[in-house]
Amino acid sequence: MERLVTQVYRAERVTMRRSYDQEFKEYIAKLVVDEGKKATDVGREMDISPKTISRWVKDYRNKIKMSQEGLSYITPSEFKKREKELLDQINELKEENEIIKKAARIFMQSQK
Repeated sequence: MERLVTQVYRAERVTMRRSYDQEFKEYIAKLVVDEGKKATDVGREMDISPKTISRWVKDYRNKIKMSQEGLSYITPSEFKKREKELLDQINELKEENEIIKKAARIFMQSQK
């Protein structure tokens, strides 16, 4: 019975996923990049996986590099969000276009 409880606990622990806002991610990345702290040390202090912190550091460095080149950098999650917004907008415009086509047909038929 104890083994089953342990397995359930582990399964629940694995599926729990925390999310962090962009400001927090950049704060953690700055600790590593600007202050020279190790990702493992920061991860231990904040209870965050060093791999996760390394990914945030990579994003932060890319953002700095692109801003120095005069370009804007967005994270993959921001990109997906923007992509979804644009696809929704495309679908809405397609629907509006179909309505306008139908209205034009009706208008043309009434003029005959």
